[in-house]
Amino acid sequence: MSAPSMSPLSPMRTGMRPILWTRGDWNALFGFGTNILVNMLVLTGLLQFVLKMPAELVFGRILPAVGLMMFLSTAYYAWLGYQLAKKTGRDDVCALPSGISVPHMFVVVFVIMLPIGASTGDPVKGWEAGLVWVFFQSFILMIGGFVAPYIRRITPRAALLGTLAGVSVAFISMRPAFEIFMTPAIGLTCFAVILVSWLGGVKYPKGIPAGLVAIAIGMVIAWGSNLFGLNYGGMSLDKLTTSFANFGFSVPLPAFGHVFSGFEYLGVILVTAIPFGIYDLVEAMDNVESAEAAGDHYPTTRVLTADGIVSLIGCLMGNPFINAVYIGHPGWKSMGGRIGYSAATGLMVIILSWFGIIAVLLALVPVVAISPILLYIGMLIGAQAFQTTPARHAPAVILALTPHLAAWAKLLIDNALGLAGTSAHAIGMDKLGTVGVLYHGLEVMGGGAILVGLVLGAIGVFVIDRKFTHAAAFALAGAVLTFFGFMHGETVGIAVTPGVSLAYVMVAGFLLACARYAEVEARPPAAIEAEPAPAE
Repeated sequence: MSAPSMSPLSPMRTGMRPILWTRGDWNALFGFGTNILVNMLVLTGLLQFVLKMPAELVFGRILPAVGLMMFLSTAYYAWLGYQLAKKTGRDDVCALPSGISVPHMFVVVFVIMLPIGASTGDPVKGWEAGLVWVFFQSFILMIGGFVAPYIRRITPRAALLGTLAGVSVAFISMRPAFEIFMTPAIGLTCFAVILVSWLGGVKYPKGIPAGLVAIAIGMVIAWGSNLFGLNYGGMSLDKLTTSFANFGFSVPLPAFGHVFSGFEYLGVILVTAIPFGIYDLVEAMDNVESAEAAGDHYPTTRVLTADGIVSLIGCLMGNPFINAVYIGHPGWKSMGGRIGYSAATGLMVIILSWFGIIAVLLALVPVVAISPILLYIGMLIGAQAFQTTPARHAPAVILALTPHLAAWAKLLIDNALGLAGTSAHAIGMDKLGTVGVLYHGLEVMGGGAILVGLVLGAIGVFVIDRKFTHAAAFALAGAVLTFFGFMHGETVGIAVTPGVSLAYVMVAGFLLACARYAEVEARPPAAIEAEPAPAE
């Protein structure tokens, strides 16, 4: 039976077949699709130019496996969105966005694959180590999926969304913002094209999606500038011609032997696989919470289990990158995205990765033309943490955000000093301190930032609400996580940062004393706001 005709926001009776494609899905497809495209372009660049992997491995083995994993993921979340729309009778349900986890992409490349590839002189060994890293992370996700709903129930929304806002500001928004102002003729122009449509409501002729308009204008400016010798965006015909050499057709092939070969590096891998598996757990909870704040309730256990299963399949087929539900659901929903954009993105990725088209796109589209879309998504996620929580919790949101700024600053410092052939510890903490760089503070506060933000944010919320016993419980949880290196540390172990762990215990004791003995001023009735309903 065909779907009944209705406007995108009209109500739908429970049990009726949801609409699979709406006009808004075009906007979300070009927005989310370009987001995915940027990540794939960056990923391909890391494999080729940082890890020095041969083209036949990148385009013949890894990218086809990446495409398969992302297709399975986006198709599953489209189906999950379809089921939610059918169950609730709503036609404004938006599927969860998903794809390669960007933070993990850099971690597995620079912490696992690059050192092992460099020490052995064989990039294939680095690839195999990356496969094992994902292998263990997949099982952490699947097991953790059964614990995550409980954690989500007891953690305040401001803490979950606050730490998510930190990720969006530091690791999603900042780099695109810098890229925009490095090539402003393209970046600022494309940013204006995005803003007036997605924030200002301006419609382009014939309903052309703003994301497509921005990319088209960026390409015109970049290639047109070559005529005047300006070369905005770094485009050249030589690069474009060379890129066609990677055209072909490659399907993913089993990589079981390579996975098991990577087990020789297990000791190095587990140091990061366990804490980042927990990071995935919390990040997925944050993103499910973000979707619920936007009106779409998805079961956390099924989301985490799905991420683990599709990541495991991708790993066994040769993909060394983990899958994750993306932040940004409210952004795609606000554009009009519903169910179809997710499945369509998966089909796009299959075509790009199995036919070697990524190489051509790397030489055709200026990345700075896509950067405004990522900045827009970062803006929405940061704003959501304030818009969907009580105003009185705003200080806690800021508190949850700050560890990510520390982690981001430390990463920039480490990369810059590493390029110069030195490190912060080689220079000395005292010398860095004299120029205002409190590196040790960045190191401690930024270690395990997503968990640090969640714990600090929760403590902040419960203190504001004068639930001192609840705040003490989160302080004790912070003490335990810190003691074993999951927070405020670079590695998992015993007594990694004992001083910080002890401090959390002392804070917990003080909060318990407040709960029992402290007298507090009565809050005026006008200042008391209703707490959003807790997640189920």
